[in-house]
Amino acid sequence: MALINPYINFNGNAEEAFNFYKSVFGGEFANIIRFKEFESPQFPVSEKEANKIIHIAFPIGGNILMGSDVPEMMGRVNENENRSKISISAQSKEEADRLFNGLSAGGAIEMPIADSPWGSYFGMFRDKYGIEWMVDYDPRYKGKA
Repeated sequence: MALINPYINFNGNAEEAFNFYKSVFGGEFANIIRFKEFESPQFPVSEKEANKIIHIAFPIGGNILMGSDVPEMMGRVNENENRSKISISAQSKEEADRLFNGLSAGGAIEMPIADSPWGSYFGMFRDKYGIEWMVDYDPRYKGKA
């Protein structure tokens, strides 16, 4: 079966954000590629952007969270207009709490994590990097979305 892997863009702080995600989930990056690694006459890279991330991949469970910095020449990413969310299906209430509390630190909670009317343990927030997350634990599905 195909997997769905979120790909998120940042305004120059992708490495900082992914290090934060790594501190919450644990694990290691599968790949980090910087703009300077692709510099050529056809793809000039400014000194200011040379160390920014052109691609990063972070395995989480059976999925991969990927992202990059958007080059300044392409404009800024407007996080506040992005209503896409990354949904996490936790394996337990304890894991849901740990992920919710870790990822929402410094962010804005939209819906505190609690038992929901539809029967799952659910919460929603925007992290300190502007990325929106949903954390869900549904004992009927044992954390399988």
